[in-house]
Amino acid sequence: MGRPLALTCELAQYLLPRRNWPGKGRLFPIVLMLEPLEACNLRCAGCGRVREYADVMDLRMAVDEALAVAEEAGAPVVSVSGGEPLLHPRIADIVEGLLSQRRWVFLCTNGLLLRESLPQFRPNRRLCFVVHLDGTARVHDQVTGRPGAYAEAVAAIQEARARGFRVATNTTAFHGSDPADLHELFRTLTALGVEGIMLSPGYAYEQVTERELFLKREEAVRAFREILDGGRFPFYDNPLFLDFLRGKRAYDCAAWAVPTYTVQGWRVPCYLIADQHTTALSEVLDPALWSHYGPGRDPRCAGCMLHSGFEPASVFDALSHPWKLLRRRR
Repeated sequence: MGRPLALTCELAQYLLPRRNWPGKGRLFPIVLMLEPLEACNLRCAGCGRVREYADVMDLRMAVDEALAVAEEAGAPVVSVSGGEPLLHPRIADIVEGLLSQRRWVFLCTNGLLLRESLPQFRPNRRLCFVVHLDGTARVHDQVTGRPGAYAEAVAAIQEARARGFRVATNTTAFHGSDPADLHELFRTLTALGVEGIMLSPGYAYEQVTERELFLKREEAVRAFREILDGGRFPFYDNPLFLDFLRGKRAYDCAAWAVPTYTVQGWRVPCYLIADQHTTALSEVLDPALWSHYGPGRDPRCAGCMLHSGFEPASVFDALSHPWKLLRRRR
């Protein structure tokens, strides 16, 4: 299927007038990460959210609050996650409100509740379900700790596609991830007709005890070369970001472009690290803040290669140097 052309055009329309802003100290969101709850129906190995927000699992963001935050951020794309967003009793109202604002909405889910939730939604070119899968059945069920999780997620993808919904997937590569298993997963997903496959390295959250799961930077580069060069798959990520994962390009962190709003407010500084929460988006977009974070500035950032931090930097690179994309295609 591929990324909708209208999405690409609207992103370009939004980004081109701003392409030089980061260099002038003017920061802005590209994608809003919206977490209307932190509760989840899984306890996956490697997930930091269920530990980090253990004390607020009962909180549910109000619809009006979610929509006001999207208006404040102004980002053309909203990634709705959590937690498991389909547990939110008014998730359909949040999504419908975001669509009425003409946002492009990516609803991230583990897929366990997707089939039963589909009647709440209507197919819309601006709505895409993103189903998280970390491997084939053996691997994914082990990571989630839930036998049958893979089978249900695949069934949900099939049902959503049959009903006319856009569907993409997200896969986190951990230390020890088997490239052959991931290639088998990617072939299955391609055959299912998913719009694209998002790929990201695992990150060692402070709240996660299973730290041996996570990739360090040198290990990640070796792993991603094997994963990415093992076949032609419909990866959703910016090609320059995929080159970054291969170790062919270097980027600084631009996590300010993907601010995260949770039931406790804006995470400062980013999706992965919350030294505090604030009610002011301006604190996240303060250039002075980012002099303290990122590889070489904060030791917690040393091994991070996550898409929420580095893919925006690759997008700015593509806007400023479009020939880099053209050279890749030769």
